[in-house]
Amino acid sequence: MKEPEEAYCLGIESTADDFGVGISTFQGEILANISDAYIPEEGGIHPREAARHHAEVADKVLSEALTKANINPKTLRVISFAQGPGLGPCLRTGATVARALASYLDVPLVGVNHSVAHIEIGKLKTCTRDPVALYVSGGNTLVAAFECGRYRIFGETLDIALGNCLDVFAREAGLRHRQGLPLGAALEQLATKGEKLVSLPYTVKGMDLSLSGLLTAAVTLLQKGKHKVEDLCYSLQENAFSMVAEVTERALAHTEKKELLLTGGVAANKRLQTMLKSIAEEHNARFNVVPHEFATDNGAMIAWTGVLSYTHGLVTPVEESFVKLRWRVDKVDVPWLK
Repeated sequence: MKEPEEAYCLGIESTADDFGVGISTFQGEILANISDAYIPEEGGIHPREAARHHAEVADKVLSEALTKANINPKTLRVISFAQGPGLGPCLRTGATVARALASYLDVPLVGVNHSVAHIEIGKLKTCTRDPVALYVSGGNTLVAAFECGRYRIFGETLDIALGNCLDVFAREAGLRHRQGLPLGAALEQLATKGEKLVSLPYTVKGMDLSLSGLLTAAVTLLQKGKHKVEDLCYSLQENAFSMVAEVTERALAHTEKKELLLTGGVAANKRLQTMLKSIAEEHNARFNVVPHEFATDNGAMIAWTGVLSYTHGLVTPVEESFVKLRWRVDKVDVPWLK
């Protein structure tokens, strides 16, 4: 067992399909990062079913995380949880578990912004200090950078997120069980075999982008059967990634920051990494990608951001621990940055 005088933060992630528990030291060492994913039989995420899944696996995931970390629960100094943004039923399940733990252990509770946590775990694991961050996942697509006490949004999707766009098309193409890969990874694999760039909508509006028209056009062409699915996967990726890359490059040029961070679930895509690395090199910036283990939603990022919040005076009274379904990253104070 670890020495009891050491301090740890336990973080709970439950914004969407993953229920995750992470444990971090106050120095940023991740001792455990355990997740259990809800996988629907068909279609996308069903919030109430996902929340039911989270409630059923909470005890198991908590136990596995504590065992992995090899610590006594009584050495936990703070409990953090994803307070938003996310799906209401899922968020409320995680918040309930966090409140119960904090009450039982008599330790402070800290509500964490899910998007900020993705940026902070990326920074921690890549030793990045002040980047322009492209955060792309199933539920979020935004370009952010720190300025005047908060992460400011320099560009974002006006409708669906990049990960959602890719997942929906992959599902329509019947890729769900392709070699046991996640939808995005299955699409990426097919895209590498594409040879023809099919004409699809490219919609960038100022510093923002729109992906719904691109998705609709790609699905329509898929249903008509006039193009190889490999070519459509390739073309969808090229258009979508070019759009987010354009917005990211503008933000990098505007801020003149010397680091570019790619984080979130879609960060694992090699083609997107290649595009952004090229952009970073053109602007004399260091390119960094969050490690795969910490790319998708995970409890470790909530635990580490909980440490940052708690050590800088941010705690969440139980009566104020209600979930925030649309908690924007630019509404969150980040006092640990100056």
